Amino acid sequence: MYYFIEFRYNYYKFYLKGSIIISTNQTLSEQFKAFCIRNNPRTKEEAIEYFAIFGGLDIKVNTTVDINILIEKLILNKYKYLRNDISYLIKGDNQYYSILSALALGDRRTNSAFRRVNIEFDDGIEIVDDLCGLKVLKLEKSLKEFSHLNNKYIVSEKLIFKSPFVRFWFAFISPIFKGIRDGEYEEFYKIFNNRKSEFIAFIFEELSHELLKISFDNDRITKIGRYWDDDREIGILAKTKSGKVIAGVSKYTNSKIKKSELTKLKNICEDAKINVDIFVIFAKKGYSTELKSLKGRDLKLFTARNFNF
Repeated sequence: MYYFIEFRYNYYKFYLKGSIIISTNQTLSEQFKAFCIRNNPRTKEEAIEYFAIFGGLDIKVNTTVDINILIEKLILNKYKYLRNDISYLIKGDNQYYSILSALALGDRRTNSAFRRVNIEFDDGIEIVDDLCGLKVLKLEKSLKEFSHLNNKYIVSEKLIFKSPFVRFWFAFISPIFKGIRDGEYEEFYKIFNNRKSEFIAFIFEELSHELLKISFDNDRITKIGRYWDDDREIGILAKTKSGKVIAGVSKYTNSKIKKSELTKLKNICEDAKINVDIFVIFAKKGYSTELKSLKGRDLKLFTARNFNF
């Protein structure tokens, strides 16, 4: 086994000349497709796992090498160089660092992040607007119009990192930078290995959105996102050109998904008073025989193997 890193300064449009952080003008599916072409992972499961960390870096990644070894060689040991790139990317502002880490570690809600770093809402929104302008983040609003609940209250907006690597950095590197800077990685591995599956699961959900967009050729998706309020969340919600509503869930787990997940999803949609025409489930591994038997016009099942963009 081996690892290697390759810098290509003119391959993409960069934030900084000589930086290995790729511009996030690309959609996530475009980033994922480029990652797979460049690194040729053996399986789509492997591709998703490595993309969740290294996606958005202009480096060659040998996905046959253990991911912890690659993280140490390509990120932890390169901390000082990458730190300079990140600093340039977000203009070196300490409040930006704090908010980005709060978003990467929390539920992505603006209000939650601002409370976590003890910043006033108006000041926080100003920073968020700037980070969206820098194409570090993008704003996401709950698709409340899909619900027939009488929800007059305001639901907090959420934020999405445009680059998987930048999200990884602010979730696991920036909060404990002193130890990493000094070459002490034990705390990083403890935190990362405890949260690895949860961290990758969101990228899996994001890629599920991208796959759904191209999976209804005869009745294309015209709107897609998520629904949330104070009591419930639906991870995948979409509408087709003909007006059909699609609701779904993604499950990044090594266990086969059972019928109970579909029942749970239906109950959440019913509670939210969302009338659904088609349910979709995205699973890392696969499904129980009982759930597969229900597959049809109103239930679509996808696995990691379907992530061909």
